[in-house]
Order: sequence, then C-alpha cells, then structure tokens
Amino acid sequence: MEGIRILIVEDEGLVARDVENMARSVGYKVCGIANTADEAVDMAGRFRPDLVLMDVVIKGTLDGIAAAEKIWESFHVPVIYVTAYADESTIERATITEPFGYILKPFDERELKIAVEMAFYKSRMAMKLREREEWLSAVLKSIGDGVIATSKEGLITFMNPLAEKLTGWSYDEALRRPLGEVFKAVEFAGGAKAASEPALEPTDRHVRMHSERILCAKGGQTFPIEETVMPLNASQGNLSGHVLIFRDISARKQAEQALKESWENLREALEGAIQAMALTIEIRDPYTAGHQRRVSKLSCAIAKEMGLPEDQIEGIRVAGDIHDIGKIYVPAEILSKPGQITAIEYGIIKTHPQVGYEILKTIKFPWPVAQIVLQHHEHLDGSGYPLGLSGDQILKESKILIVADTVEAMSSHRPYRPAQGIDKALDEIIQYKGLFYDSEAVDACVRLFKEEGFRFD
Repeated sequence: MEGIRILIVEDEGLVARDVENMARSVGYKVCGIANTADEAVDMAGRFRPDLVLMDVVIKGTLDGIAAAEKIWESFHVPVIYVTAYADESTIERATITEPFGYILKPFDERELKIAVEMAFYKSRMAMKLREREEWLSAVLKSIGDGVIATSKEGLITFMNPLAEKLTGWSYDEALRRPLGEVFKAVEFAGGAKAASEPALEPTDRHVRMHSERILCAKGGQTFPIEETVMPLNASQGNLSGHVLIFRDISARKQAEQALKESWENLREALEGAIQAMALTIEIRDPYTAGHQRRVSKLSCAIAKEMGLPEDQIEGIRVAGDIHDIGKIYVPAEILSKPGQITAIEYGIIKTHPQVGYEILKTIKFPWPVAQIVLQHHEHLDGSGYPLGLSGDQILKESKILIVADTVEAMSSHRPYRPAQGIDKALDEIIQYKGLFYDSEAVDACVRLFKEEGFRFD
C-alpha cells in the first residue's frame, strides 16, 4: 500500500539510512528516524505514523520491546521488530508483546514490503475489531436490559452494569463463577415461586424466549423478570457459550394486576347492572320469575356441550340473563293475563326482541349481546321474528338461546296454560330440528337432559 507513513527506530546511522532508502524505494513515506527508544515514543506521539520499524536493542532508558508496548498502548500505532538477534529469549519476550511483524537483519525490499503490508492490514483489522468491541461495550452498558455472557462451561465471562445492579453481584465478583451461583431464578407457580432451577444447562442449544421467572438477588431481594437465553455458536457450529438477557418487569406486573383489578370491578359492576335489568322484568312479570336465569343456565350448558370457547359462553350467559328485557315495553296486564291472548296482544309481545335490542345496543358489551337478544326468536326457515332471518344470518348464540328458551317456556307454568313438561318440550325441538331450530343445539340439549341428567333447579 503506497503512502504508508513509517517511523524508523535505529541507533546505527548507516543502517537507519539503508532502511529509509529501502522504504522509500517501495513507495512508503518516512516521517522520521529515532535514535533512542525514548525518542521513538516521543516522535510516535508527535507524528502519529501508520507503522514503526523498531530495533529491539537500542539506546535509551527503554529497549525496543518496552518502547513498542508503550507506543501501541498510548497511540495504537503497530510495531514491526527489526533486529539481528534471533535468540530464544529475545523472540519469546518480543512475542509476549504481540508485535505486528518481526524482521531479521539483514533483509531486502521484498521482505520489508511483505512485513509492512501484512502488519498494516493486521493493525487495521485490529483497530476495527477494537472499535466494534468498544461500540458493543457501550451499547451493552447503556441498554435497559441486564446482559450476562457465559463460556461453554457455563462460567460468567461478561456482565453489563444493569446485570450487576439487578443480581447484586459486581463484575469482578461474578467473573468466572458458574451462572447458577450468580443468577438465581425460580419459576412462577400458582402465583408463588417454585423450587430453584438452573438458569440453563451449559450444553443447551435452544433459544428460550421471554420466559418469566422470579430473580433472587444477592441481597435477598426478589422481583419478577423476563429473560431470553441465546446460545453462542463458534466455528463449525460448536457451542461456545450463552448470552442471557433479562429485565425487571415489576412495573409491568403491577400494571397488569391493577388492570386485572379494574377489569374485575368493571365486571362486577356490569354483572350488577345485568341482574338489576333482569330483576326489573321479573318484578313486572312474576309468572316468569326465574325464566331468564333458567334459560341462561341451559343455554350455557348447551354451548359447553357443543364445545364453544369460554368467552363465547360468557356472552351467551349475559344475553340469556336479560334476553326478555324488551318485555318492559309490554303492559303488565298482557304478561299476566290468564287464558288466551288476542292477536293484537301477541303482536305487542312480539316487539320485545326489537325493544330489547334498542335498550342494549348502546351498551358496549364485550359480546354481541344486543344482536343475540334481537335474534332470539328467529327460526332457521325464516318464519321467526322480528326480522325473519334464516340460516347463517342468525348468530350461533341466538340459535342456542331459542332452543333453551323454547324448552324452558314449555316446561314451565304460564298464566294462559299449565306446564307441559320436559318430555313435551324436547319432543317439540326434536320435531322441528333443522327447520326452526339448529340441529347441533337441539342434539346437545337432548343429550343434556336424557344422558347427563340436566335439571333447571
């Protein structure tokens, strides 16, 4: 590489001039010649050459090897040793300083060029690696996660400051200790902590993502953490260690608990409002007292028998508890009228799904409660009311609700007729299965009564 600036350190004038001429002939620039080791350190600081050709045995308070160490540590300028001494002790001492090259006198231009080019390339790579290490170190020290690295034997090789703070161990204390001795974590188990387990096995090659555990710090403090374990693979896929990344999630857990408590309060308030609405209907229509609760109970049992998810079953329960809320619009004398009701009166009663929908549609339930209530008298063939919906136009929840509503109504006493019994009610839904009523809901309802002994009370 042309343009490389070289500092020559040689206390023999003729040799120094020969080296200078040789360097210039191959295209290098000589920024100075030092006669002593002390002068070499001073000139390296002032001129900042790209490379130093350093005689090992040289005048001054320092020898060439000591001067080379100081130049690299202070200025990061690579050094090539130039010497006529090749004895074992000199080479061993020079090797300890990790030089970027070693040339034995006498040498020619070709040897010099090869040594300089290799040393310059090696030094550039070393500097890049150093910069990357410094950048990585700065990142690891500044991130909001604790980071611990281990060797393949499971011994700690690195900890960032946050890992020191969270574990209560300093880097110097933790270095070369087994990970399990410093990072003591236990599993969550039913809201409490279970027996301690190793953080990881040294041979574990699996990535463990976002595992939540309880960290037991050195001082006895415990708090929840979220951890990720990553294996480090060396050349040929061999395991060289692990990196453990973890963070304190105490604030998140507190927020989750507060949110849970808030949701519970809202759920209780919603449940109270629902029961208040249900009670309003029962007070106005004493003959059907408990009807909504019984329909809700049977609807949920049918939904569970059909394998519906818990959240959907909860929506059915809520809708069942208030499915007749629209009857608040129907005059009490019609609801409690003994004997046959007129067509006009029946027409008024048939408005209750629509009225119920109008009452409930502005309430933001987690489920389509208003739509379920609106459709709970619709038939598969379109002969139901109030919209004449058919088939898949009807919500599954409403298909279940009408089966439960029909069975409960027929098996219970009404002002205009005596109770007809469960058997009669089951015959009704079986007869019109697939026509009025959903086949799966009917089959589930029949199984509940005939095989599983379901009872309303």
